[in-house]
Amino acid sequence: MSFYLALGGRGFIASEVVTTSPFSRRRALQLIGLAGGAAVLGPVLAACGSSDGARALAGNAPVSGRFDGVTLKLLVNQPHVTSFRDVLAPAWKAASGGDLDVTAAPYDQLTSKQILDVQSGTGEFDVFDYFYFGLGDLVDAGALTDLTAWIDTNKDKIDVAGFLPSIYDPYTLLGGKRYGLPYDGDVHILFYNAELLDRYKVEPPKTWDEYDAVSAKITTDAKGSAYGAIVSGQQVPMILGCSFINRLTGYGGELVDANGKPALTSDAAIAAANHLVAVAPSALPTPLQIGFDQANQAFLSGQGALLDTWTDMALRAEDPTASKIAGRWGAVSLPVGGTNKTPRTALDAGFGLGISTAAKNPDAAAAFVAWATAAAQNLSVSSTAGAGIDPVRGAVLGADGYAKVVTKAIGPIREGLGGRPLVWPKEAGAPKLLQDLVDQLALAIAGSQTVEQSLGNAQSSWEKSLT
Repeated sequence: MSFYLALGGRGFIASEVVTTSPFSRRRALQLIGLAGGAAVLGPVLAACGSSDGARALAGNAPVSGRFDGVTLKLLVNQPHVTSFRDVLAPAWKAASGGDLDVTAAPYDQLTSKQILDVQSGTGEFDVFDYFYFGLGDLVDAGALTDLTAWIDTNKDKIDVAGFLPSIYDPYTLLGGKRYGLPYDGDVHILFYNAELLDRYKVEPPKTWDEYDAVSAKITTDAKGSAYGAIVSGQQVPMILGCSFINRLTGYGGELVDANGKPALTSDAAIAAANHLVAVAPSALPTPLQIGFDQANQAFLSGQGALLDTWTDMALRAEDPTASKIAGRWGAVSLPVGGTNKTPRTALDAGFGLGISTAAKNPDAAAAFVAWATAAAQNLSVSSTAGAGIDPVRGAVLGADGYAKVVTKAIGPIREGLGGRPLVWPKEAGAPKLLQDLVDQLALAIAGSQTVEQSLGNAQSSWEKSLT
């Protein structure tokens, strides 16, 4: 299998050259390693090469209906459980008569578990809440149903035009086919603890240099009672990958250049990685051990002044049952650096809803995917603290009701999702490339290699995979 990465009109768009191929033994072993279980080696290898590829959903499959007595089984990202179980499940029951059975997977195992459910022959799940950067691996494994005909036939009923242009194609399109509908419009902005900034007489940073200065001053002056920055550095693409790419966009960089070649040794990439190394001494200890939960808890408890993270932090920060800083926080667009003067975010993580090729209830699954991604449901989950969901539709992003719940974050959220955010690679093998990148970045942050060595190694890995 070969593929290339091209730069599209709204930022980085991945395009397929050769579509699906049977799983190799090496690829299966990689996925088993990600899933953390050698015990499943036998059934996975037995399934390798046996897939007939992604099946297609008929254009006349339903977009709504009654499904009394039908239980849909969903495999979802752990932070999304509240959105499915507490918000959508009762509403789906009322709307359709059907039930949802929600199973969560940790974010670093989600794609591999979805693939293994199909490849092993278990076929437990109907609907996958999928990472868009795992789309190529899922399609390559024959795990996601081709929804192209269904979407094209029902585009008005689904209101395809209502999806945000910045995310619709990146989340759903691969090789000219669509495999899902957008569910969670993930971008990062910069949140700050207003009380700490006021106490130490600093302003919200607009540049990464200002960020460094704010972080150093607060950490020094606070003498251990607080830290200037919280840097999420857990060694997985969804965490350290986001932290690097946030800085990469700030310095005006791209993951690939205009010719589709990796750009991991560009001046912007070097500046971004150097920033992660330089800020570590003034950040909450220890960045490489800070994951999603640790970063959120530290910010909400008032331990750190600056955190670049997902926009639903606005709901968490304002919830007095979960936050000690309610009413005392703010948000701005991600800082800029170097010669770049235009703020830009990235589609950090991001999720679509797709249908497993092993689904036992494909018609109910299709109706659920259409319903769950509609404007009413997107507004509901995007407005619920703890649901972990952000807008995927223009009507929701522009809604007064949504602005009311995210309060001070609405400006940078609209700027980010309404702009041209950087898109991560999503072709088959992309999760492996992203993991190679964060593994190298971790070595630089730990001081085991120079930034130039780490990015050079990552560049070499990407070049070998992209030729």
